[in-house]
Amino acid sequence: MTSPLFQLAAAQQSAPVTDWAARIAWVVGLLLFIALVYWLMREGWKWRGTLQGDLPELPTAPAEPGEPRLTLSGRYHGSTTAGQWLDRIVARGLGTRSRAELTLTDQGLHVVRPGAQDFFVPAAALRGARLDKGIAGKVLPEGGLLIVTWEHGNKQLDSGFRGDRAAEHPAWVEALNALGTAESTTEHTETEGAR
Repeated sequence: MTSPLFQLAAAQQSAPVTDWAARIAWVVGLLLFIALVYWLMREGWKWRGTLQGDLPELPTAPAEPGEPRLTLSGRYHGSTTAGQWLDRIVARGLGTRSRAELTLTDQGLHVVRPGAQDFFVPAAALRGARLDKGIAGKVLPEGGLLIVTWEHGNKQLDSGFRGDRAAEHPAWVEALNALGTAESTTEHTETEGAR
């Protein structure tokens, strides 16, 4: 039988001492791991840009773009190889998501992006437009994205936009397809006339 004094002494033991060195080592190790993952992602992005280095400079809008047919403000979600919604194009700043102001004229589509490089898609380069739900890793509700297919440097691209008023997307699809079809017909007629 143990004495009550011994039981009281046993109950008043101090709490275990925290090993601060081990905790600090774990925190530093975790931060280094996060930094390594971030660095690898950045290097992968730069490597992808290097692989796509053959993509020519983006066209700029003409001095006289013409009368606007349609305008749309919203977000630019990125560009991919046409038909491959996960094959992101990062060269020439096309991988940078940003706000965007779109203006469609008879000469083509002008995309103004604050904080990123603007670009212009000539009417002759337009290959079509459609509504879709995903591009470059961004997924929205069915029909939530306006996808514009265009040709640049012998490569067909899909560029994805989400307007602030998504109800305007169908009108854009119709106008872009009409402009692309009109340009294709004009080019075909000029080619036939040259023969």
